[in-house]
Amino acid sequence: MSMLATTAARARPPLSDFARDVIAGLATKPKWLSAKYFYDDHGSALFEQITALPEYYPTRTELGILKARARDIARLIAPGAALVEFGSGSTVKARIVLGAAAIAVYVPVDISAGFLNSEAARLKRDLPGLQIHPVAADFTKPFELPRAARARPRVGFFPGSTIGNFEPPEAEKFLAHAARLLGRGAHLIVGIDLVKDPAVLNAAYNDAAGVTAAFNLNLLRRMNRELGADFDLGSFRHRAFFNPAASRIEMHLESSAAQTVRVCDRAIEFAAGETIHTESSYKYTVESFQALAAQAGWSPVTTWTDAAGYFSVHALVAS
Repeated sequence: MSMLATTAARARPPLSDFARDVIAGLATKPKWLSAKYFYDDHGSALFEQITALPEYYPTRTELGILKARARDIARLIAPGAALVEFGSGSTVKARIVLGAAAIAVYVPVDISAGFLNSEAARLKRDLPGLQIHPVAADFTKPFELPRAARARPRVGFFPGSTIGNFEPPEAEKFLAHAARLLGRGAHLIVGIDLVKDPAVLNAAYNDAAGVTAAFNLNLLRRMNRELGADFDLGSFRHRAFFNPAASRIEMHLESSAAQTVRVCDRAIEFAAGETIHTESSYKYTVESFQALAAQAGWSPVTTWTDAAGYFSVHALVAS
C-alpha cells in the first residue's frame, strides 16, 4: 500500500454500528435490516402516530389492560423501587404504572436520544418528586444502570410487544440479559401480542392513512441522511403481511425495478421485486411466550388479557 493510501485509510473515520449493520444486512440474501433502526427522532414520531390509528389495536388494547390491572401490577412492586423501561419511547404506559405504584426512580432506556430526553423532561414537569434518569442506549446490549437505580429493588417494564420484533433466539437472549440486569427476584412486566385472525393483523400493519408505509420508508431516508446513500424512495414500496408458518407479521421494502443503490461507498444491486426485510413481529400464545421466558430464567407470576384475547400483559419473576 502506498504512503498516500495508508494515510487516507488512517484518516477514514470508523464506521458506526448503524453503517456496519446496514452494510452487512444489505449484503446478505435475502436482504434485511434490524427494526431498531426505525427509531430515529422522525421514526419515533411516526410510530407514535401509528399507535393512534384505528387499525392498530395493540396500543389501545394494552393501555386498557394496564389501566384495568394497575393496582394488581402495583402490588408486585416494592415501595421505593426503580422502574427500568426498555425501549421507552412515549411515557404514556409508564405513567399508568408510576401513578399506581410507589416508585422512587424511573430509568427510561431508548436508542433515540432526542425523543427520550424530550419525554423525560415532560414527565419531570408532571412528576417533580420522581427521580428520572434517562439512558440513551441500545437496550439489547449491556449498559450500566444509574447509581440511583442500582441501590434499589428493580422492576423491568417492556410494553408494546416490542419483544415480538426479535427472532425467538434473540428474544430469549434479551430476556436473559434483562434478568441479569434487574437481578434475582426482580419482576418484569412485558406486553405480548397474541395470535389472532390474520385479517386483523394485516390491517394493523397496512393502515389506510399510509403512516406505517411512511414509517417503513423512513429507514431509507435515514440511510440517505446518515450514511450518504442514494435511495430513491419513490422506487420502493411498503409491504406487510402475516406469515402463518412463522407466526409473524413481516414488513418489507420492495424494489419496484432493477436498480443499483450506493450505501457507504458500496454498490448494492436490487432486482425488480427484491425486498429488504425490515421487521418481523412475532405473535405468541400465552403458553408459547411463557415457555420462551422460562428458558431465559423467568417464571410466570400472572397474565392479564383483554376480553377479545388480542393482547396479553405478563408478570414474570427472575428465578
